[in-house]
Amino acid sequence: MSKAAVFGRPLGYLKVSIVMALSILSLLVVAPAPGFSRAPGDSFADLAEKISPAVVNIVTSVAVNQPAQEMPLVPKGSPLEDLFRDFLDRQGGNGPSPEPQLRGEALGSGFIISADGYVVTNNHVIVDADQIEVETFAGETYVATIVGRDERTDIAVLKIEGDAPFPFVSFGDSDIARVGDWVLAVGNPLGQGFSVSAGIISARNRALSGAYDDFIQTDAAINRGNSGGPLFNMDGEVIGVNTAILSPNGGSIGLGFSMSSAVVSQVVDQLIKYGETRRGWLGVRIQGVSEDIAAALDLEKAEGALVTDVPDGPAAEAGIQPGDVIVSFDGKPIADIRELVRIVAETEVGKAVRVVVVREGKTQTVLVTLGRLEEALQTLDSPADRPAARPVDSDEGMTLGALTPEVRNTYGLSEDIDGVVVLDVEAGSPADAKGIEAGDVILEVGQRPVNTPQDVLRAFDTAREAGRQSVLLLVDRNGDKRFVAITLN
Repeated sequence: MSKAAVFGRPLGYLKVSIVMALSILSLLVVAPAPGFSRAPGDSFADLAEKISPAVVNIVTSVAVNQPAQEMPLVPKGSPLEDLFRDFLDRQGGNGPSPEPQLRGEALGSGFIISADGYVVTNNHVIVDADQIEVETFAGETYVATIVGRDERTDIAVLKIEGDAPFPFVSFGDSDIARVGDWVLAVGNPLGQGFSVSAGIISARNRALSGAYDDFIQTDAAINRGNSGGPLFNMDGEVIGVNTAILSPNGGSIGLGFSMSSAVVSQVVDQLIKYGETRRGWLGVRIQGVSEDIAAALDLEKAEGALVTDVPDGPAAEAGIQPGDVIVSFDGKPIADIRELVRIVAETEVGKAVRVVVVREGKTQTVLVTLGRLEEALQTLDSPADRPAARPVDSDEGMTLGALTPEVRNTYGLSEDIDGVVVLDVEAGSPADAKGIEAGDVILEVGQRPVNTPQDVLRAFDTAREAGRQSVLLLVDRNGDKRFVAITLN
């Protein structure tokens, strides 16, 4: 096992070195426990007693093949061969009969979110399971069915049936949780059964690896088997679900991460309602706004999401263009691309929303009717190898060329792309510093289309004459467009 931390990997009791799980938010409400503003010396006992009945152990069974009994290694034709064959026949034979099945079990955690038996856990806890059992705090065991699951957030919703209403917990607002607040983690660490650990919120808004990440960092002890278990605030509300730990040895060292309830709430609601997720889709490719890009665009702040490409879809139909900086979506300010991705995904499919963009220094508002992400996902081709470089032509360290048939063939460029190809980049040049490579195609300079190398050089000269220190390029690499603010020499 690597000494480095690994994130986003499944974590059942038998499998991993990281704890995976998620938090859940629901419209179902349970009256919260009395407020616990804990003073030194106070006990968590009353709170733990109240919330524990809704926390469950998840036990999954997977069918695994057991090889048929084989003949021991004895010399062929040896008298021992007949002896061992007779022995195996008496034990059930060693012929081509169906192989017997064993059951491999994995343990995780979860919690009940409604009186009628909806249970939340991690997708990786139950994926590929042949049977799922839910063990309650009272010691009762129920066979669960899968209502829905979402790989992107690693969330799964199960359903159990009982004769009486189940105890359940409500969900708190993770957005108002503060660094320093007390929290309790409850689950099934290392298969030891129900266990409670206490800690504080160490940090907020952590991102690990996913597009929808909004993790609460805590020093409450989280270990293998806690996967899917809840993180409670002092009112007994779920504000996060234990998702990952940072550890050199697979055990808790006080760096635990719980996905915030703000992210998971809509996923759970959609899984219960539809059996699948239905995320909003704007239809743009975006990148962050760095300080140098903000300067090149005359933006007051390095905030928002810079549109690099607008394929066919909702944004294109609404008139959003490459080079636009999205600063507000549906009335919510956009600080960075992670925030835009999350807000768009949480918005109802088919809703008409107002999107505020900055275009050529002016603010504009466009009305966009959102599509559905799951219907619009595209697979990007892997980058192609680039041929050897050639001499430099521009002061910024690039050799520029026209898109001739030979060049298109050499770099694998499609016929429908127009612009100026980069044939070589000088090491240590401004172009090299910005990651430009041979084979890149410059589509725009200063948000103006370019078709020849001379167009690019003239645009550079114009920017210098205007006193600019940098100029914005729109660059295409294997169909992936991005803006680059290049320093002018």
